[in-house]
Amino acid sequence: MRVGTTPVAAGRRHSVGLRADGTVLVAGAVAAGEGRVGGWSGVTAVAAGDVHVAANTGRSHTVGLRSGGTVLATGWDGDGQCDVAGWHDVVAVAAGWRRTLGLRSDGTVVAAGRAAEGACDVGAWREVVAVACGDWHSVAVLADGTARAVGVDRRGQGRVAGWRGLRDVAAGSVHTVGLRADGTVLATGPRRPGPAAVADACAVGGWREVVAVAAGSHHTVGLTAAGRVLAVGDDTHGQCAVAGWRDVVAVAAGATHTLGVRADGTVLAAGGDGHGQADVGSWRDLRVAG
Repeated sequence: MRVGTTPVAAGRRHSVGLRADGTVLVAGAVAAGEGRVGGWSGVTAVAAGDVHVAANTGRSHTVGLRSGGTVLATGWDGDGQCDVAGWHDVVAVAAGWRRTLGLRSDGTVVAAGRAAEGACDVGAWREVVAVACGDWHSVAVLADGTARAVGVDRRGQGRVAGWRGLRDVAAGSVHTVGLRADGTVLATGPRRPGPAAVADACAVGGWREVVAVAAGSHHTVGLTAAGRVLAVGDDTHGQCAVAGWRDVVAVAAGATHTLGVRADGTVLAAGGDGHGQADVGSWRDLRVAG
């Protein structure tokens, strides 16, 4: 089971970083309270979720997994996505559009937030080892290396039934990315060009020796065993300009920006910074190992 040690998360308008001492940093838009993490401690993983509203406004939430298996959440709670106080025995968390997922140590999954599209219908999942949230869908990797998806599938983002040999998964706005144990990558979603070049976000067939994946709204990021970063998809804001990055140990992808944690605990950023979400150059001492 993938125990949550995610040191960085990227939302639509904010970024979250986990320090080695278990405290949390936030950069970007925090009007909904998603930056109220000053009192958090003992955190081992972070996640960032969003509410999509008008183009120049937004409400998001921030999630933290604590070492004892409990979960913290702050920010916009209009659909109950921050209602995680009663969760326990959680080993990994994911946050998406108006919802939060928690993977328990027994391989079951709990969900809080918007239920209308079915993306919170995870109660029947068993033997889960990894979870991810897209905008309107949720995805899981099972212990046998297969995948499950619930929620909206209008763009093909839930077509993961034939996937095998998986170790991890990531979910974007309307696409899903699977990381195989052999370091190759799968993707499903829109296959025709569009305004945001969404189809390109699935162009991962040639990737090799990948150890981690992240999915932004319309781009996909991969981290290689050598510490280099790959990116495909929408590059309108420069979010795929990561070819020169080195010594990276963790990655995250937001709507229009990409983050990378280096082995020395510093953070790299590429892409949109309209809300200060890429203003992470001063961050230090991020967690680089579990």
